[in-house]
Amino acid sequence: MEAIGSQSLFSFSSNICKTKVSIPLKPQTLKLNPYYLNGRRRLEVLCHDMLAPRKFMRKRKKEEVFKDAADEIRQKNWRKMMSEIEESGSAVQALRKQRMKMESLPKDVVLGTLTRFKQLRKWNIVAEILEWLRTQHWWTFNEMDFLMLITAYGKLAQFDKAEKIMKQMNKNGFKPSVISHTALMESYGRAKQYNKAETIFRRMQSVGPAPSPLTYQIILKSFVEGDKYTEAESVFDSLLTEQRASFKPDQKMFHMMIYMYKKAGNYKKAHELFSEMEKRGVPQSTISFNSLMSFESDYKKVSSIYDQMQKAGVKPDVVSYSLLIRAYGKARRESEALAVFEEMLDAQVMPTRKAYNILLDAFAISGMLDEAKTVFKKMKKNRCEPDLCTYTTMVSAYVNSSDMKGAEKFFRRIKEDGLKPNVVVYGTLMKGYSKENDPSKVIRVYERMRAQGVSPNPTIYTILMDCVGKKEGFEGAAGWFREMVGKGFVADKKARSILLGLVGSEEERLEANELLGVVEEGERVEGSEVVGVEGGIKGDLEGEREIKDDLDEIDDVDEFDDDEEEEEEEEEEEDLGLVSLEERKELALT
Repeated sequence: MEAIGSQSLFSFSSNICKTKVSIPLKPQTLKLNPYYLNGRRRLEVLCHDMLAPRKFMRKRKKEEVFKDAADEIRQKNWRKMMSEIEESGSAVQALRKQRMKMESLPKDVVLGTLTRFKQLRKWNIVAEILEWLRTQHWWTFNEMDFLMLITAYGKLAQFDKAEKIMKQMNKNGFKPSVISHTALMESYGRAKQYNKAETIFRRMQSVGPAPSPLTYQIILKSFVEGDKYTEAESVFDSLLTEQRASFKPDQKMFHMMIYMYKKAGNYKKAHELFSEMEKRGVPQSTISFNSLMSFESDYKKVSSIYDQMQKAGVKPDVVSYSLLIRAYGKARRESEALAVFEEMLDAQVMPTRKAYNILLDAFAISGMLDEAKTVFKKMKKNRCEPDLCTYTTMVSAYVNSSDMKGAEKFFRRIKEDGLKPNVVVYGTLMKGYSKENDPSKVIRVYERMRAQGVSPNPTIYTILMDCVGKKEGFEGAAGWFREMVGKGFVADKKARSILLGLVGSEEERLEANELLGVVEEGERVEGSEVVGVEGGIKGDLEGEREIKDDLDEIDDVDEFDDDEEEEEEEEEEEDLGLVSLEERKELALT
């Protein structure tokens, strides 16, 4: 497919939200231009060649260069060992086997292995290797090894083991350092022991060792995760205003605080902090702009922020594109969502599974089944393996296009492809039959779900109440309401509205009030209406999209959780080499 003109889409991303010009084009000469994309007819033409693979997406075989024959053998043996470790999930057995072959295990091999697994963030393997090295007479377990082990346990949230290693480190004559204290503090934070993390931080502030920028980054993250917003603000403001501070808040600290305000729903403060970055000379990066974009649901606002990003000369990444695609998709502007995805490919940004899922959802929401099928096929063709969320979204596409036979067929494919359907998939099927007003099939799907050992959630019961209630009236919905409450779920506003909306007599009104407990103030039953919360709801769910929102399992794109990265196939192998003292220090620090 041809590129989108010579002009970047995002230099006029706001314009594609405005009036679009409809110009008749011949299918064979049709170009992907956002101005021309208006309506399903043209999208169907585009589907024949949409998401065409670009050259950069082709898998290239890396040319290997070795110093000599001995180096080639050494490198290949190491890579074979790394593969064995990753397949088995355990490192010690492979290292022992390697040592038996070589009679001695070179230190650079061990350090190279540690470095690689640290880069892959496989901290359980890092900890396993270091614990094994502690027992080996041929290995001198020094300060850097202790620090690395404490860091590993910190990342794994195993603060009890981190504490023991720190005590052992002190017994061996190594003085407590900012690295060991920061690692222990992080272990408490990751284990949700926020008060203990704060205690260590306050002790570092008062008696030392003095906190480093990394220490501040980690304590801010712990405070934000623990909803300790006041403490986070206090620490951050002290760095901003303290004249004697040896350093000022850096980019990562600003990002964490912007994320905190997003989490707290204070978007105004987040925007103010974003502006403060520029005033203080702190570079605004892709993450900075992505943070602001993630706050917004209105595609016009998301597009406007993206325009600012372009003007600032900041290069978008896959998250930036995904956020804009999602905004267009939620607004049912599938044409623009597709155009943005194509522009991402033209910019040689490799799409992740999540990016494909977001585009797929944009078509599924509107029931554009052919386009959804194309995205699914191209996803697999481009070496991006679909996950359960992908399959669920495809089932939703069938449901929203009123093709329940196709939905059932694709549901069976989930199992055939080795995945286990969850409550979201079953709920999507139930929603489809509910739209057809077929309570018997809704109940049948529910029974299939229970037979497979999948537990229902409140949304499942809401679908059952709504569908059965339409056919059987109040008593039918009340039965499912009783089961929901009996399972320990709290009835939300939607469930209450469905139940009360089916009331048709004084006897049913009294029974409804009894089931709900005490009728909330401002809510009263008058005939078959519920008057009160937000103007009253009459039994039906407010729009078919509401349940889809509840069932939507496409995660929000979020930079700040560094443990939820896409598990993409590693394209490049790391060369094995000696690890210097400086590299080992960095290994322990990060």
